[in-house]
Amino acid sequence: MTSPSPVVSKAIVTGHTRGLGAALSEALLARGFSLLGLARTRHPLLAQRFPSAVNEAEIDLSDTRSIEAWLAEGTLQRFLQGARQVLLINNAGTAAPIGPCSLQPPHEVGRSVVLNVAAPLMLSSAFAAASSNLPDRRIAHVSSGAARNAYAGWGIYCATKAALDHHARAVALDGERAMRVATIAPGVVDTDMQTALREVDEGRFPSRGKFVELKQTGQLSSPQQAAEKFIEYLLSDSFGQTPTVDLRSLPAQ
Repeated sequence: MTSPSPVVSKAIVTGHTRGLGAALSEALLARGFSLLGLARTRHPLLAQRFPSAVNEAEIDLSDTRSIEAWLAEGTLQRFLQGARQVLLINNAGTAAPIGPCSLQPPHEVGRSVVLNVAAPLMLSSAFAAASSNLPDRRIAHVSSGAARNAYAGWGIYCATKAALDHHARAVALDGERAMRVATIAPGVVDTDMQTALREVDEGRFPSRGKFVELKQTGQLSSPQQAAEKFIEYLLSDSFGQTPTVDLRSLPAQ
C-alpha cells in the first residue's frame, strides 16, 4: 500500500525583501512552503538559506506594463504546478505621497495607486485563473487601520488600502471554488514605513506625533511577531470567513 502524497504548499509574496514581507516569507519557508517572491530586487539571504524553496522575480510592481510583461511569461502558472495549497500575499505597498492633496505630485499618486491597488488586483486575477483547479487557494491583501480611519495628509494610502478592503468584500461574494480571500491589517509594525511617518514634517502629516509616541513607548510590534500572527491566521480555518480582519482584534493564541 502506497502512502498518500504529501500536500505541496506554495506561496507568492510581494515585497518580500524587507520589513513585513521578508518576515512573512521566512515564516512560510519555516513551515515548508515553496516561495515565489516578487520585488524590484532579490532578497540578499533567503535563496542562500533555502536554495531549493525560494524563487524570485525582479519586477517593478508600480508599473502595469512591467506586471503585464511578467504575467505573460507564464512564471506564475509554472510555479503553481503540482501544488495543492497556494497562497498569494499582496504585501508590497507605499505610504507616499504624504501631505495635503495640493502638495501630492500627480506622478507619485499614480505610482502609489498602481503599487497599492492595481498590482494586487492584477496579481489576484491572474492567481485565481492559474489556480482554478486547485483544492485550497487563498488571497491575503495586507491592509491597514488607515483603510478604516482617515488621516489628514495620508489620503492616498487611506484610499488605496480601503480599495483592497472593498475588493476582498466583493471577491468573497463571487463564490469561486475553493478560494478564500480577506484583507489582514497587521497592526502597527516597526518597518521602514513607520520610520518615514516619524520623519515627515508635521505640517504635512498632523498625526506624526502619535506615531512618534508609539515608537517611544514600545507599542510597535516587530515584523517577526506580526508575521507569525498573520500566517497563523492565514492558514487557519477561520481565514476567509470575514473579508476584513485586524490582527489586534483577534483573541490571543
